Amino acid sequence: MGTVVQLRNQINNSYYQLKDSVDEKLVLVEEKIKSKLLSEVDLVQKMTEYHIDTGGKRLRALLTLGSAKLCGYTKGGRDINLAACVEMIHGATLMHDDVIDLGNIRRGKKTLNSIWGNHSSVLIGDYLLSRCFEMMVEDGNLEVLKLLSSTSSKIAQGEVLQLQHKGEVDMLEETYLKIISAKTAELFAAATKVGAILSDVDSKEKDALEFYGRNLGLTFQIADDTLDYNSDLKLFGKISYTRYVNLLSISYSPIFFKNFYLTANRAFTIPTQEKPSTKLTNYYLLSLKPLFRNTYEDNSFPIDQVLSGAAKYVFPKEHAEVYFEYGWNDGSSNSRDLILDMSHSAASIYGLKKIQHLSNNFYLNFEAEATQMSQRPSYLQRNAGNWYVHSNGGYINENQIFKSILIWVSMKSA
Repeated sequence: MGTVVQLRNQINNSYYQLKDSVDEKLVLVEEKIKSKLLSEVDLVQKMTEYHIDTGGKRLRALLTLGSAKLCGYTKGGRDINLAACVEMIHGATLMHDDVIDLGNIRRGKKTLNSIWGNHSSVLIGDYLLSRCFEMMVEDGNLEVLKLLSSTSSKIAQGEVLQLQHKGEVDMLEETYLKIISAKTAELFAAATKVGAILSDVDSKEKDALEFYGRNLGLTFQIADDTLDYNSDLKLFGKISYTRYVNLLSISYSPIFFKNFYLTANRAFTIPTQEKPSTKLTNYYLLSLKPLFRNTYEDNSFPIDQVLSGAAKYVFPKEHAEVYFEYGWNDGSSNSRDLILDMSHSAASIYGLKKIQHLSNNFYLNFEAEATQMSQRPSYLQRNAGNWYVHSNGGYINENQIFKSILIWVSMKSA
């Protein structure tokens, strides 16, 4: 096993020094990416513009520009084209990665898949890769084409390997290093080696830069994974938070209609850095506050939330009951949106229960339930999310889904 080393509590300026050294060319890289991703298809244009606007450190592009400069490349703009190409490969892998991980937030903003759905996100990722390969062919260097195409293949295999071992708390160090080497370090290594190839230096220098890039990529991913467990927002740009499940159920049984129950249900999770206050006004009454929003307070962390109404009628003599529930999951941004498109993200449950006494201590419990949770046609324009298993983890405990959380609340409250 490796040794845990305490990180220094300060920001390293190496990134900014590298950025300043190639700042003018980095601007041209950004313009090149924008021009290459132009499309006559409205949705493609809208999604690629959103992706570009999310920004990012452009670290891989910087490595390509920096290594080219280090090796003495001065003629032409091939370094700009290939830096853009490397960055587009990275962008495509992020889109695919968010679909696999059910990611909701990337660089402080909503991911493409959380807005436009998984299908569109995968296709846009493929679009970035196809444009990237066009740029590689235009460059005309067979060594560059072979390197970047091989890198793309290894990244895809790394993602599949990660998916294969997802959830393994006892993952071997060897397996972990193999995963991050393929999914992260390979592109770092390619980014630094491409700059050397452009400069036409000898193989020894190419190998040295490739070695540096690969080890930098491994270090980067290990640090990134570590920060997912515990980090400081100001220092590292990441935040660690805990989700607290909130349930609020109000049930009413009219005097003039015995055995009939009406219930309003609200369930959501609060993402927070600290344990919430146990005061009623600061915590539980928040159930009424983010009624339609998809984020908590002013941050961008998504809320897993459900709002529903339920009705139940009990037949005491027959030991039976019938019930109905209609609810919405995460979808509406405000009350007007809810009224105009009530079917978006909606689901319904119809059911009945009957207990039949057979003899002595023997009883037969009969239950029948019909559930409608499929997404409506409007999901083609905006994703409605999955019920109970959300992109942010949802209502689960030790990977087990809570059974119909709102019906459970309704039955208990009644």
